[in-house]
Formats: sequence, C-alpha cells, structure tokens
Amino acid sequence: MRWTLKPIPEPNKVKHLQETLNVSEPIATLLVQRGIETFEEAKTFFRPSLDDLHDPYLMKDMDKAVTRIEQAIANKENILVYGDYDVDGTTSVALMSTYLKTKTDNVATYIPDRYNEGYGISYQGIDFAHDNDFELIIALDCGIKAIEKVAYAKKLGIDFIICDHHRPGKEIPEAVAILDPKREDCNYPYKELCGCGVGFKLVQSLAQKDGQTIEDLLPYLDLVATAIGADIVPIDGENRVLAYFGLQIINASPRPGIRAILKQVKKDQLTITDVVFIVAPRINAAGRMKHGNFAVTLLVEEKYDLAKEYAKDIETYNYDRRETDKQVTEEALKQIEDKKEQKRFTTVVYHETWHKGVIGIVASRLTETYYRPTLVFTKSGNKLSASARSVSGFDIYNAIEACSEHIEQFGGHKYAAGLTLKEENYQAFKEAFESVVAQNIDKNLLVPEVKVDVQINLNEITPKFYRILKQFAPYGPNNMTPVFMTKGLIDTGYGKCVGDDKTHLRITVSQPDSSNFVGIGFSMGDKFDIVKERKPFKAVYSIDENEWQGNVSLQLKLRDIKV
Repeated sequence: MRWTLKPIPEPNKVKHLQETLNVSEPIATLLVQRGIETFEEAKTFFRPSLDDLHDPYLMKDMDKAVTRIEQAIANKENILVYGDYDVDGTTSVALMSTYLKTKTDNVATYIPDRYNEGYGISYQGIDFAHDNDFELIIALDCGIKAIEKVAYAKKLGIDFIICDHHRPGKEIPEAVAILDPKREDCNYPYKELCGCGVGFKLVQSLAQKDGQTIEDLLPYLDLVATAIGADIVPIDGENRVLAYFGLQIINASPRPGIRAILKQVKKDQLTITDVVFIVAPRINAAGRMKHGNFAVTLLVEEKYDLAKEYAKDIETYNYDRRETDKQVTEEALKQIEDKKEQKRFTTVVYHETWHKGVIGIVASRLTETYYRPTLVFTKSGNKLSASARSVSGFDIYNAIEACSEHIEQFGGHKYAAGLTLKEENYQAFKEAFESVVAQNIDKNLLVPEVKVDVQINLNEITPKFYRILKQFAPYGPNNMTPVFMTKGLIDTGYGKCVGDDKTHLRITVSQPDSSNFVGIGFSMGDKFDIVKERKPFKAVYSIDENEWQGNVSLQLKLRDIKV
C-alpha cells in the first residue's frame, strides 16, 4: 500500500479553531482538512439542521415539474412513477409513489426488468404506460440520456418529468421538466444529490405548495439515507443533513420494510456503513436476482406482518446473490491468472453465462484484488452488457466515453458505470479501453493507497477525543472515517494471528507514556513477522469501539503496518 499523508493545514487556522472550540490539535486539523475553519462552520458540521437544506425551487425546472404534477392531480390523470432497479431507483420510486398517494389514488409504479429491458427508460415501459392510459411518467434515477424514448412517449401523448443525478450528454430529452443538478444550466447550490435526493427535493416542493413543513417529510428520510449510502455519493453539504436525519429515522422509527430487514439481521443502531453493507445489498438483491418490483413492494408496505414476509423473500434473493457472486468472481479471477492479462493497465473479462445481476459486485471485487480500472461483461439478449468500476483518482466514465465509437449505450459516474455493446465490438473496445487508460492513468493510482489524515501518538487517544470523533459521522466520500498514523509502536508480546484460518492479526500496542491499545488487522496475518519480538513498527488505523462481555474499550482498526 502507498501511504499518503494529507497536507498539513495552515498552522494559524488550526490554532484558531483549536482555541475557539477548545479541542485538541488533531481534531482541529481534521476539521480544517474538511474545509471547516470557523465556529459557525463547525456548528453546522457537528449539529446538522434541516434549516441547512436548500430551497428546492432553486433547481432548474422545479416550477414546471410542480405545475405539471398539480395539473395531473387536479385532472385525475394517471401518473406512473418509474425508476431504476437498484437501491437508488427503488427507494426513489417508493418515496415518490408513497407521497403522491397522499394526494391522489391514480398512481402506479414501474421498475424495468434488469434482463429484458436493461437500465433506464425502456420502450416496453412507455408502451405499458400507453396501454394503461398513463398521461404522465415521473422518471427517477434515470432518463437524462433517454432522448429518443422521451420523444417516442411524446408522440403517444405521454409527458415526462425526469429526476436524475447522472451527467447529461450534449443534448437532453424534450421532457416537461428535467431536474438534475448536474445540468450545466442548473444553478442549484448542491450538485451531488443522489436520484432519491432529487426525488425528495421534488416532494419537498410539492409539500411546500400544500403548506407542509420539512418536519412533515421526516418519515421519508430513511429512504433517502439508504440511497445516499448505497450510491456512494459525497456525504457533505445537503447530503450530510439528509443522511444524518435519515439515520435517526432508521434507528428510531423506520418504515416497516426496513424494520423487517433489520429484525432479520438482529441489528439495532445503524451507522451509514451498516446501511451500505446490511440494508442496501438486500434491497439490491431483488433487482439482481428476481425483479426490482419486490424491493418497492417491501419499501411501501405499511403493515409490519406483511413486510416481514416480503423481507424473508428478499433474504432468499440475497443468499442466492451471494452464492452467484462468489462463483462468478472465482471464474473471473481464473481468466486473469494469465500473465499477459496481469501486465495490462485494465481488467476486462467476459463470459456469456455470467449472471447480469452480480457483474457490478464482481467488478468491485476484481478491482480490490488487482487494483485496476475494471469491466465485467456478460451476454444480455443479443448484446453484451458490462459493469465498470475504477480505482481511486481515475475517472472511468471519461475513459469509457473516449471509446464510444465501439459502444451502443453507456452511463454512470467517475467510479462506476455501465455500458452495452455489440458482441463483435467487444475485442476492439477492450483494446481501445486499455489504450486510453494506459495513456491517461497516473501509474501510482495502480497501487492501493491509504490516505492518512493526521500523525498522532497513542496518548492523544482519550475518551474525549473519541467522543468528538464520533460526531464526525456519518462518513462517506468527502468526509471519510479519519485515518491516523503512529510511529514507534511496539507489540507487548501478545500479538498473534487469529480467525479460523489465522488470516487476521491481533496485537496489543504500546508507546512510552501511553495506555496500551488492542489493534485488529483483518487479512493482515501475513504481517505478523513485522511486529514479533518487540520490533518497532509504524501503523495506519482508524479508531473504533470494541464491546466484550459488557465492557467497551477503544481499539485500533489497522489499515496497514510497516517496519
């Protein structure tokens, strides 16, 4: 691993904040690194407030969207709430449909089939709307590139409102309204909302027109927080406020569907990380293994007993997903065992039988193993579909866009994308992608990096220090869990490899003039030689709590150790 120590902020700024807030130097440093330099900025960070949410009408086309929905409600038009099959899409659909049903009975939902229709707006979905007399489609977490499909719907007399957060192309669809903070002509102050976040801003606008306050909308924030965590959007600005209050709802009074999921895994207080690794995969599993409709049904269910039954089904899909993911990952890794493949700057693998529902997860696992921009392809109808994942610091969306002559369709973000191409173009695309990445990537990015926030000594880790540190949460992009480095550590002699297969490392570290701390390093058993016989070493780690037999103590969650 590369250890990169973040630049030390200007000492005067750190000292000023240290004195203003009465906190230690490492805490003040962490804050300044996050752009927090004044008492007021610290107050906003540590005490998120619903008053910090922006006026939704600052978003381009918001007035048009609200007017069209009010018209549909007044005229008793049928409204179809349409969303993608992943967590962001299904939570968006659940949020929007649940809210609209408090205003009108003429609301239905539509999630495209991952396999028969693929990502985003489909002709099949539009035909469904036409056949069932829907006059308005509200598309969430998709649609920003659906130019031909929106035009097709218009010919059939169906209006579109698009709520998306993906990057637009050179043109945008001719919809009644397009809500997307990433539109170049949109001056909305916060650009990093997820799809469900954009949907929430539309709901907020409608609610304002009806005289409702933001407090009236709190019950919807469990969905928004789940989408923020799952979609790996930055957790700063408005997202931080939405995630903070959404987590409170999840932990205090979640909707029956989320409560039923949590009951199965016997988890009480969730962090955003728990949402990412416990709630999100289960919601996602429906669209991956069966159909995204099952996730929406679970999330909109108001009766807990019914939600429990739906959650059992979802748990089955999640088990199947894990087994399939494991098998496909093993097969994909075998393809890369070829020495020629390992010398490439990219990982691009394909098998026609791989389950389309898990290729995104497999791409993530391959990226973790070989640390290169990665695409995993499978056959989808008469085309090939791929999920793409990148390494930190490299924009895979731009790299794919540079190969667009070989592609039928693509979309996504800097670190995750999807694409479709004809089978005969696969090899040409693979070579073009390799060439683009080889020419543009900083070779340092191909070595896993751990970014270190602050260097500290063990005696600076006190109960007060950790109490303040906990208030930095919720964590995520742009506000990651703080990582510390400490030099001159010695294991007290109790270090050992632990776990069934002895692959993990457990040490007790000491430093002059400090208490001892237990350190846990998962999959770091092979580094035991570094710490044995009381040899000095340095470590990078985060800090968390360990509960054992009713006793709670602070421990170091090791990221890496070196001589």
